[in-house]
Amino acid sequence: MAQSPDSILQSLGIELPALAAPAANYVPSVRTGSLLFVSGQVSIGTAGKFVGKVGRDVTLEQGQQAARVCAINILANLKASLGSLDKVARIVKLVGFVNCIAEFEDPHKVVNGCSDLLTQVLGDKGKHARSAVGVATLPLNAAVEAEAIVEIA
Repeated sequence: MAQSPDSILQSLGIELPALAAPAANYVPSVRTGSLLFVSGQVSIGTAGKFVGKVGRDVTLEQGQQAARVCAINILANLKASLGSLDKVARIVKLVGFVNCIAEFEDPHKVVNGCSDLLTQVLGDKGKHARSAVGVATLPLNAAVEAEAIVEIA
């Protein structure tokens, strides 16, 4: 029998944080039909604080850890919105934004930190379509921001 997402998180030593209050005029997520759109989650939270530009202030490896913090924040949002991670039918789409210097060519490798954790916790339900984009700046000078579209079971 497959492990539940909660037991996988526990085995990884990850405790999902309470949702942070929105920093502007938006809501953490919006459900329409069987889809839940999760607002951008930044690389700042109880699992760590990663700020600055990847390629200057933040290494590739630290960027991957920053993306992992985004995944933890996405999972926390899902649990708060749905009551249980067992209600996730699948992560449909993940969009990752990497605050990086213009010469940085590996945003896709940074966003792997988010994709890898989602797949580790949710198994095949965590496999998703994805975009990874390098950007000039992010809110709160976060190193990474990720948003998700999730199908609900």
